[in-house]
Amino acid sequence: MKTKFFSFIAPLMVAGSMAFAQDSAETTEVVIAEETVEATEEEVTESNKLAISGSVDLYYNYDFSGQDVPNIGTSFNDTQNSIALGMANVILSQSLGKASFVADLSFGTRSNNSIPDAQFHIQNLYASYQLTEKLSATAGFMGTFVGYEVISPTGNFNYSTSYLFSNGPFQNAGLKFDYAVSEKFAVMLGIFTNEWDTYSAAPNLGMSGIGAQIYYAPVEGLDLYFNGFNSSTRSVVDLTAGYQASDALYIGLNAAWADKKEGYDGATDAYKSVDQLYTGVATYLQYGFSETFALGLRYEYFKDNAKVNELDGSSVDNFTAVNAFTLSGNIALGPLMVIPELRMDTSDMDIFLDSDAKATSSATQGTLAVVYAF
Repeated sequence: MKTKFFSFIAPLMVAGSMAFAQDSAETTEVVIAEETVEATEEEVTESNKLAISGSVDLYYNYDFSGQDVPNIGTSFNDTQNSIALGMANVILSQSLGKASFVADLSFGTRSNNSIPDAQFHIQNLYASYQLTEKLSATAGFMGTFVGYEVISPTGNFNYSTSYLFSNGPFQNAGLKFDYAVSEKFAVMLGIFTNEWDTYSAAPNLGMSGIGAQIYYAPVEGLDLYFNGFNSSTRSVVDLTAGYQASDALYIGLNAAWADKKEGYDGATDAYKSVDQLYTGVATYLQYGFSETFALGLRYEYFKDNAKVNELDGSSVDNFTAVNAFTLSGNIALGPLMVIPELRMDTSDMDIFLDSDAKATSSATQGTLAVVYAF
């Protein structure tokens, strides 16, 4: 601002004192140079600082069957008629030149149910290097690139999770390369451990998983992610999309197909193994009524197949389909988010329990969660 100010009044001062104008110009240049250097140094120092972020959450959950056992088979909020701890996580990150790292440490039941070994308390641990302006390499243990929802409740609108999330990968360990062709198109290719959700590969399987992602933004506000993973034990094809239809309305979509070898059980005396094959689609509608209140509806159709591989080489399919409706509110109180939620799941088979502990085809639960992000 100082440069523009002096250049504007200089012609008015020339007639009165040429010497004064020259001195002012020289002084101005020196000041500007010093300020620029100081600002640049401050920006570099600021970008190099160790960043600390994270969240804490807790919740109350009530299943209307009144049963003590979890009735809806998704992740995390599985207690009954009690306040329960979710997760506390602390994320350390830093960028120095072209190199950067992220260490995400987590504690609590949500953490224990989402990582390979609860004793390690590691959600993410990876390092990246910017090879070129458009190409980067990342190695370590990373939150998966597959799917719409994430482990941290700060990244989801709904507090309870979908069946697609609960049955898909949580993390992938390996090496990936990201290439940004443009702001609207990018690709990722990586090699990962053969199985999902493991800190290291099984020696007999090794780093034999291949993962890929294509990002495409055809129009403003629309983001499309085409994801795929394949190994000898796990295969998944996944589409994730989000569209900011207006300042208030957001529409999300997740669709997936997966094949998990021995996803349910390994060999026994009665059969060789039980594989899991599933397909599903989830839609997300969210509307912001004000800066502090939003309402969201998630609908999901999930079809699960427990494929029993018999000893004689034949197989038997056991299909179960679920329709799940989840209505959630987001009440923002500064860094604190309050999430009241009502969920109802129905199935074509009697896979839930009613108040008499008898098998039934539907289940309903209410949840009140609080999430604090820092």
